[in-house]
Amino acid sequence: MLLKKRLTLLFIFLTVVSLMGVSNLHTPTHIAHASPALPAENNGIAKTPFMGWSTWSYIGKNPTAANIEAQAKIQAASLKAYGYNYVLMDDWYYLNPTTTVDADGYWYIDASKFPNGIAAVASYVHSLGLKFGSYVTPGIPVEAVKQNITIKGTSYKASQIADTSKYEINYNYGNKAMYAINYSAPGAQAYINGWADQLASWGIDFLKIDGVGDSDIPDIQAWSTALKQSGRSIYFDLSNTLDIANANTWKTNAHAWRTQGDVECYNSCRGQLVNWATVSSRFNSAASWAQYGGYGGFNDLDAMDVADGTLDGLTNTQRQTTMSLWAMASAPMYLGDDLSRMDSYGLSLLTNTEVVALDQGGIPALRVGNANNLQVWEKPNGDGSYSVGLFNLGTATASIKVNWSQLGFGGSAAVRNLWTHTNLGSFNGSYTATSVPAYGSVLLRVTPSVTTTTTTSYEAEAAALAGGAKVATCSNCSGGKDVGYIGKGGTLQFNNVNVSKAGSYVLNVSFVDGDAGRITNISVNGGAATPLIFTGTADVNWNKVQVLKIIVSLNAGNNTLLFSNASAYGPDIDRITVG
Repeated sequence: MLLKKRLTLLFIFLTVVSLMGVSNLHTPTHIAHASPALPAENNGIAKTPFMGWSTWSYIGKNPTAANIEAQAKIQAASLKAYGYNYVLMDDWYYLNPTTTVDADGYWYIDASKFPNGIAAVASYVHSLGLKFGSYVTPGIPVEAVKQNITIKGTSYKASQIADTSKYEINYNYGNKAMYAINYSAPGAQAYINGWADQLASWGIDFLKIDGVGDSDIPDIQAWSTALKQSGRSIYFDLSNTLDIANANTWKTNAHAWRTQGDVECYNSCRGQLVNWATVSSRFNSAASWAQYGGYGGFNDLDAMDVADGTLDGLTNTQRQTTMSLWAMASAPMYLGDDLSRMDSYGLSLLTNTEVVALDQGGIPALRVGNANNLQVWEKPNGDGSYSVGLFNLGTATASIKVNWSQLGFGGSAAVRNLWTHTNLGSFNGSYTATSVPAYGSVLLRVTPSVTTTTTTSYEAEAAALAGGAKVATCSNCSGGKDVGYIGKGGTLQFNNVNVSKAGSYVLNVSFVDGDAGRITNISVNGGAATPLIFTGTADVNWNKVQVLKIIVSLNAGNNTLLFSNASAYGPDIDRITVG
């Protein structure tokens, strides 16, 4: 089979047979999701960004069985039906690792906070139909090394795996509570495996590892391995301020990763959880990290604290804009609020089904306009339509315009406001949102009008091949053949794609991808290269044909469509059909 060097790209789509739109006017490197294949055990855990509630923002340093269970009860009653199903216990649930560990050298649970242990809390959370999450930091407790505890299931000792010349970050008890681990030492992986097994035995469904950076890649890899061998499906989140240069490493080993530091404003805003400055700083990181999020792993912008009004520290306008950004970024939506103080406006935001669905589509948006504090973001929805976010980050009311050319098509399109559930009508060439308040936002669904035409198909093997692209046998393809090695210099160009009049047309691309997903760029009539994101079958079957539906703008008469990718191989292409 062709494409022996397979570059796996994981992305979520809304249908089994891929029906999606195209984001235009971006360079290939801006949206490429190149990464090694995720281990098979990870597949399916992170189909969508996680949603839920965390102890950190409001409860902070005082998580207890009582207050977690109280918040979980409210969550189950008010938010579970909308997808908020994780209850996440953060830091401060254990005793000082410099003085106290359990018999196996792991953190010792604070019985004053959890008199019946963590498993009892997890069981209660599960009884509500919710999932439960826990928290660790890298390394091995100093006390475990002092006691030279035998690593469970081995004859190795804690002192044999500890690097006592280095300490790991621990936000609770300071940076001399945990020694670094020498992962080349026998017993090191067994130690982490045992810890993961303990967490799994408690019934956890999610794990956050905090205080990690580039130097902790071995820890992240060890924990990823340990969670997968634990026998339980556990969503793995990395924190915080991960290095974008190592994005592919994070995606290989985890399901989510924090792109910045904490969103909380702490001492600068006592009595509040966040402020506009801490939230609005997420716009730039969401834009930079967009290329790395998608099926299997998501960019974590931190807690989305929009439920509580005054406690949040945001105006209602800012609360809506916060959720609008998270939804456009397809970031995990988890709250840090006191749910017992949730107001009606906060609840209305969190339960807006169209906005939640936008987030859960799992496609991070691209920022295609950014001038004078006015931003335009867009992403395909999987059905030929686009979601558009219009953001006014300035201090005065403004109008914000999105041109259809920014989305990759021309002509007219139907526009719907997602926040108000209102169809706004059909607009030719562009749409302008007027009177957007300072720090305000508008979320739109844009559905292009397409020109109907007689269906015409063009076989890939009959098109122009160059730079290493090759015809191959494909038993289920039209004509029994397809074209592979499109990428890394290999190109496929369809000439004389003919339509009777200029307009936006439906283009169906029949393709084969036995990997988990790939990218190929399309250029129409020599125009800008637009990335097409294909979902694969992830079964090494290179005879299973799928269809990608996109919208393209064609001239009257003959057109050329060029498929390429300078840096990676795309899927094999069977044929294209216009109409």
